[in-house]
Amino acid sequence: MPVAERDERAQRRADRRVIALVDDDRNILTSVSIALQSEGYATRVYSDGVTALAALVDNPPDLAVFDIKMPRMDGMELLRRLRETSALPVIFLTSKDDEQDEEAGLEMGADDYIAKPFSLRLLLARIRAILRRGGAGTGDGTGTVQADAVTEKISRGRLLMDPARHQVSWDGRNVSFTVTEFLILEALAIRPGVIKSRNQLMDAAYPDDVFVDDRTVDSHIKRVRRKFRAVDPNFDAIETLYGAGYSFTDDG
Repeated sequence: MPVAERDERAQRRADRRVIALVDDDRNILTSVSIALQSEGYATRVYSDGVTALAALVDNPPDLAVFDIKMPRMDGMELLRRLRETSALPVIFLTSKDDEQDEEAGLEMGADDYIAKPFSLRLLLARIRAILRRGGAGTGDGTGTVQADAVTEKISRGRLLMDPARHQVSWDGRNVSFTVTEFLILEALAIRPGVIKSRNQLMDAAYPDDVFVDDRTVDSHIKRVRRKFRAVDPNFDAIETLYGAGYSFTDDG
């Protein structure tokens, strides 16, 4: 093989984003790792939180995917300790009955969560979206890299959205959303005053092959409102039209 070609391949390998997987289920580690590698990512796998914590701190990847329920150290404790020193992007894997854990994880700084059993396509979509943000992906866990693409900002009254960086502000105050929440809010804000059905919001936030029931969309809307009301108790820019869906108003 010519030296130039060998050097080019080595550089491509060096430039690959690294995803850490932490789960005590070997089948999940294997299947997800294979799927990520087929998409061009490098992977590191860990079967418990104690082993993962030391590795994530000493040699941070670009993003980590945690299971919540693990022996020795569960995903919640792993995230808590990691957040003491690192802003590494994290996606939680949860069971369908872990709503309280999901809420706690998001409050502690998880970037998103996906319920088991999950679609690999959905996981890959969430990983790509998080790594595109302005706060992800140099491998140093500090969140300093700029977004890969520039997308026009959305300005609606007191709302400002930056899709390229997945950043949101309300009245000049930053509000943090998961990727799913951001995509739902974006779908509403793009056309203020227009009613979006739950199906339309599902289409905006999830790949075509992922089934999501109405209650999931309602739960995301509830969390979006709560986050806005944390910075503005009078926030009412997202309206519910019973039996029809939701809409965003400029004058909220």
